[in-house]
Amino acid sequence: MKGYKSENIRNVALVGHGGCGKTTFLEAALLETGVISRLGKVEDGNTVSDYDKMEIEKGYSISTSIVPVEFNKVKLNFVDTPGFFDFVGEVNSALRAVEAAVIVVDASSGVQVGTEKAWDSCNQFGVPRFFLVNKTDKENVDVDSVVAQLKDKFGSSVVTLDDREAMEEEIAGTDEELMEAYFENMCLTDEQFAKGLSKGIGSGDIAPVFMCSAVTGEGIKEALQSFIDFVPKAKDHAPYPAKNGSDEDIEVAVDEAGKPAALIFKTISDSFLGKISLAKIISGTLKSGQSLYNAQAEKEEKLGSFFFLRGNQKEDAAEAVAGDIVAIGKLQYTKTGDTLCEKANIIKFPEIEFPSPTLYQAVVPVKQGDDEKMGSSYKKLMEEDPSFVLENNVETHQTLIGGQGDIQLNIINAKLKDKFGVEVATVPQKIAYRETIKGTSDVQGKHKKQSGGAGQYGDVWIKFSPSQEEFEFGEEIFGGSVPKNYWPAVEKGLRECMEKGPLAGCKVVNVKAILYDGSYHDVDSNETAFKIAASLAFKKGIVEANPCLLEPVMKLEVTVPDDYVGAVMGDLPNRRGAVMGMDPQVGGGQILHAEAPQAELFDYAIALRSMTQARGSFTMEFARYAEVPGQIAQKIIADYKAEQEANAK
Repeated sequence: MKGYKSENIRNVALVGHGGCGKTTFLEAALLETGVISRLGKVEDGNTVSDYDKMEIEKGYSISTSIVPVEFNKVKLNFVDTPGFFDFVGEVNSALRAVEAAVIVVDASSGVQVGTEKAWDSCNQFGVPRFFLVNKTDKENVDVDSVVAQLKDKFGSSVVTLDDREAMEEEIAGTDEELMEAYFENMCLTDEQFAKGLSKGIGSGDIAPVFMCSAVTGEGIKEALQSFIDFVPKAKDHAPYPAKNGSDEDIEVAVDEAGKPAALIFKTISDSFLGKISLAKIISGTLKSGQSLYNAQAEKEEKLGSFFFLRGNQKEDAAEAVAGDIVAIGKLQYTKTGDTLCEKANIIKFPEIEFPSPTLYQAVVPVKQGDDEKMGSSYKKLMEEDPSFVLENNVETHQTLIGGQGDIQLNIINAKLKDKFGVEVATVPQKIAYRETIKGTSDVQGKHKKQSGGAGQYGDVWIKFSPSQEEFEFGEEIFGGSVPKNYWPAVEKGLRECMEKGPLAGCKVVNVKAILYDGSYHDVDSNETAFKIAASLAFKKGIVEANPCLLEPVMKLEVTVPDDYVGAVMGDLPNRRGAVMGMDPQVGGGQILHAEAPQAELFDYAIALRSMTQARGSFTMEFARYAEVPGQIAQKIIADYKAEQEANAK
């Protein structure tokens, strides 16, 4: 695979619903160009794009892969993305590395949820898009009906290139000068048509539709040529926004002769080659052996192993120019989203946006003693997939993994076992409950111990009451009943007790404690004695002040198409939730603002997907703590006590 100039490079993401034929299209393109001699099949596990062991086992793509196709002296860098919605992070990173996206549509299925999501992603990242209607060889396929569906769903920007008359009006609408020419002559010249078409595609105002059958090869050559003709050239991409070393806004033009700058948009962990970083070169020329500066990590990196990838096949490269995509092996400090540049000319491209996790699992290693290995192995998998997160909850003492859905998390755990030999089991998630008081109490805490020689003596009277602050401590001592030098010990004893309440062993919050009386002994009193006395007062005082359990309540923003609003609203009361408001969205749909207890939301990602046929989405963040209803609180307390008794045996 020879090096190409920016002029002859096109970078294209393949996106769309799972099973629409993205991977098979690439097989057909490689067969058409003589790279392979027979068409691989996803179900047989022998395609160039889906080479990962897990992809072969599952029969679908789970990560982004690069497949360059050389056709008519042009290199088309196809970035093949997974179709399952759990892997939307892969789509986000791919769209940062391309000049256009091809939304592949199954001709026998028409517009699917994944088609809509791909369109929305292109809008989100401002990427020009094409439609490729695949599988036209299937029986009872009505291509005209599919095109009509696309136009109905996505508007008049959807056009077929063989309908010039209908296209001219759309093209004229992309430019005032063309609009005037069109209304003056009611047609456009070939030159005006070509200029307007390129401009309309580049701006996203026009989305051409092409047809093919990857299985029979029909339309493959024509599709490749159309991508060469109409996908914006890498060198013609608008200047990229960035920051310089002084954190000032700058723009970086795609220029082979410019200062070197590249965005790392994907990291691959290969069992043979180790860590591989996929770089989209924005400016300049990158060369094997060159040293560059990682602007985010603030570390120097040497570009040792330097090659082009086609699936898992690599071809060593001496250099690559602006606009191209190259693989770099074994970078020490670099992760996905980092920028490589010259230290004397620092450039930072915006980091890649990854969705926040919507589903968490609590995991434990099956093999005792694998905790540390589990954590370090998960972190290596996070390098490959930054949309996956690892958290250690300091309150519940659980290890949590988070992602977009159960498919993604199950794949992560399967990789953990396959690549690192660590097997985990999922366990019920614990809630970080709190305890507080609703009433007041006035109690004594007295610690007296005499065992020969110096003893221990501490005596305090403390009033407990609710507070708006997490913890308030004050004193109203008169006459020196408790010497001032022991007050800090009393406060410390109370604070330590706040970590574990009497109801269910949860952290205690929103308590005010006033030390107002007590007594001491000239010889036997010390700080330890007063700490113990304070703890005795706490345990008695909290119980007498009408304690209750609090649970975390989450704020939800649920984006829902109009057809599913009723189902989503009806589900929330079953989760002890409430809708706080609604905002209609431009183009249809609603954002529901709601609150619900965290305990009722562990499976919400899966439930929402089911309720909305995967068209709904949500974000969630902590809102506040609220009292747990009586019967639920009783069960939590009973379960805690049963666990304590079991552990004591």
